[in-house]
Amino acid sequence: MAITYEWRGDFEDPEVNVLHAEGFGHPVLDIGWREQVRRHSLGWVCARDGAGAGELAGFVNVAWDGGVHAFVLDTVVAGRRRGQGIGAALVARAAEGARDARCEWLHVDFDDELRGFYFDACGFRSTAAGLIAL
Repeated sequence: MAITYEWRGDFEDPEVNVLHAEGFGHPVLDIGWREQVRRHSLGWVCARDGAGAGELAGFVNVAWDGGVHAFVLDTVVAGRRRGQGIGAALVARAAEGARDARCEWLHVDFDDELRGFYFDACGFRSTAAGLIAL
């Protein structure tokens, strides 16, 4: 089945909560994703099996600073659909949305096992950055 991608696509909180739990290995939580991304994000991308209201196959959130910096967060693809290029397509659509909003930089941080995905499949490059664990 073909995958469709939609910038600022419609979704329901429970479907993102289930997808996020599967992708990040935690129990299904009751997070109000719709309210959260609508209030705080530049955009997000939904990947769906088929057209329109098909099953959610992937999701990525794009936060921003209100200026020229956007940030990829929570890239996740349903287990049954991994390895098909959906994650890279989600990030490419996220980059397009950020570019259309006149952002100049798209940032991402990730665990070491995702280096190949973000550098090779998505085209990010390594930069110096800092982090404080809170």
